[in-house]
Amino acid sequence: MSTPEVTRPDHAGKRRHFIFSDEHEQLRETIRRFALNEIRPHAEEWEETTFPDSIIRRMGELGLLGLDKPVEYGGQGGDYYSALVLAEEIVHGESGGLAMGVAVQTDMAMPPILAFGTEQQKQQWLAPAIAGERILCLGITEPDAGSDVSGIKTRAVHDPATDEYVINGSKTYITNGHRADVIVLVTKTDPQAGYDGFTLFLVPMDLPGVIRERKLEKLGMHASDTALLAFQDVRVPASAVLGEVGKGFYHIMWELQGERLIGAAGSVASAQLVFDKTLRYAREREAFGRPIGKFQVMRHRFAEMATKIELARNMVYTTAWRFQNGEYPVREISMAKLNAARIAVEVADDCLQIHGGAGYMREYGIERAWRDLRLNRIGAGTDEVMLEVIGRSYGV
Repeated sequence: MSTPEVTRPDHAGKRRHFIFSDEHEQLRETIRRFALNEIRPHAEEWEETTFPDSIIRRMGELGLLGLDKPVEYGGQGGDYYSALVLAEEIVHGESGGLAMGVAVQTDMAMPPILAFGTEQQKQQWLAPAIAGERILCLGITEPDAGSDVSGIKTRAVHDPATDEYVINGSKTYITNGHRADVIVLVTKTDPQAGYDGFTLFLVPMDLPGVIRERKLEKLGMHASDTALLAFQDVRVPASAVLGEVGKGFYHIMWELQGERLIGAAGSVASAQLVFDKTLRYAREREAFGRPIGKFQVMRHRFAEMATKIELARNMVYTTAWRFQNGEYPVREISMAKLNAARIAVEVADDCLQIHGGAGYMREYGIERAWRDLRLNRIGAGTDEVMLEVIGRSYGV
């Protein structure tokens, strides 16, 4: 009697989730090569100087800024998964600040222009942004209004004599704010109308009264510029309104869902990158006569991290499948964003601890990842806001 052949586990087998095709995998390889060859060699320098505008132009030339945008505006016409691939692979450049600046361009400022903009606005701002010839930013947060978007005080008052709007107010923590050509600006046009009193505007950053006050210093994401902006009697024509007057709150809340899921994908990919680097270190670094990875306490630590990463990744992919197929799963997007951001911070902290003193040093890049990833629990909706969204979705 012959012994049946036993299938052995293939831990080194290449994994591919069902949402991705061969084309997605080819795109993944292209973006990773770009990140390794054209971003990573400059990552340390850009921590001191911020990334140059030329890297945005370069990404535009390569077609990387419009992967999921329509061909008629210069995009590649791909699906939402192609945007996930960019978020996952750009992390191999090891410049969180650049990844953040690119995400603002492609997944925060572009979507509302594409969804709600006029044809003229799309030709003026969207098409050149996809080409890397214009840089975009998004203005939501204010000194007194962060997570509470309803507390925004920036006012836009209609002047019927000229059919212009006069804008006054300030915005803070604005990524790309010092380099942007235009800002997607959230304002109040009717303070008495509650959530129906918000309006979005496309405001060119070279208009009189737009003041880039100062670059803000941050814990991490040093490669990106973060601005404090002021708007003093800035006049824009009625044609600068993005979408419908009074519908700005709903427009921007819609935009945040895709942004949060992209952020979750980037968080998981960053956690994976730090995990992989630390695993290599644990296999090479010896203590007490053997590699530190051979100690049970370390082996279990890696097992815990790997499990967390895999669970977070699969939630992101499943939710992305629903989003791509026309659903609007706000609860699950909030869960995915909350979980992925937390896991990334936990993994980075564990990896820094495994490196010991070396992890605290700049040369290994672990401390930079630790600093950069901490923003993910704050930006695009804090942990507390995500918990509130999730909790309210259950009617409590």
